[in-house]
Amino acid sequence: MSSPIHIGTAGWSYPHWNGVVYPKTYPPGFHPQAGFHPLEFLSERFSVIEINSSFYQSLKPEVVKLWMKKVQGNPTFQFTAKLNQRFTHARVLENGEVAAFKEGLWPLLRSRKLGALLMQFPWAFRFTPENREFLIRLRRAFHEFPLVAEMRHGSWLAEDAIGTFLDYRIGFCNIDQPDYTSAMPPTAYLTSGVGYVRLHGRNPKNSLGAFERQCPARLRQHDYLYTEAELEEWNRRVERVSRYADSTFVIFNNDAGGKSVVNALQMQALNSGHTIAAPRELRRRFPMELEHFGPHHFTQQTLFPAA
Repeated sequence: MSSPIHIGTAGWSYPHWNGVVYPKTYPPGFHPQAGFHPLEFLSERFSVIEINSSFYQSLKPEVVKLWMKKVQGNPTFQFTAKLNQRFTHARVLENGEVAAFKEGLWPLLRSRKLGALLMQFPWAFRFTPENREFLIRLRRAFHEFPLVAEMRHGSWLAEDAIGTFLDYRIGFCNIDQPDYTSAMPPTAYLTSGVGYVRLHGRNPKNSLGAFERQCPARLRQHDYLYTEAELEEWNRRVERVSRYADSTFVIFNNDAGGKSVVNALQMQALNSGHTIAAPRELRRRFPMELEHFGPHHFTQQTLFPAA
């Protein structure tokens, strides 16, 4: 039997989602004084969210505990989180910084709400003996956590590289990204109990940081909407990964215009055979993609009708 497949988005706090993914006004019966929280809104629709703010700063335990309360209405909900860039990009492994970063994740880990801790490496992090040793050092520094590594350079497909993932029980993050020099191609690898997929979109103007000077940060890098065929292609890979994983996570990182929410809803329906109601404004902006995701279409046996 396949493992549980959790599908969701990378992050939830985007100003450009207000009035698109999130409602402009409170729904009937909603009490403003209770406060609207995007996590509660998204956890009614998805079973995972990737915490991306941890890439920039350590998390505060009290804030993490608040997040956990906001999603408690969905008992299957899991968080994943990104390891701070100080460790993956600056390659600083100072004991105090490691301990401070772990502090914010303990509530999630102890409550069994942390599905994975993602080590996202830059394209320049190629498979070399030095980089292999650093990966192993990171593994040991964060040995308490279910680690997954996202490698953006294709050199990490070498047999010895995959062997390192297997030997040290590091999950392999299968990614979808634009095609550029030595880019990691689409894969369906499983090297630990955690299956992980990240879909960045295929905007040709996005090199995911491989060529910083030609691609200003976040200008267009997450502006892409996956087609039905592309989602079906990735769903087959997800199903292969999930057959042997303990749990599998599928994260959409194409947040521009709420596209990650659209594609996550579509992928979820593809995987389960059921649809849920999408936010109203999102349905208005993506009428074809979300045709069957209205309030009167809670179930649908097939997402894409046969031609």
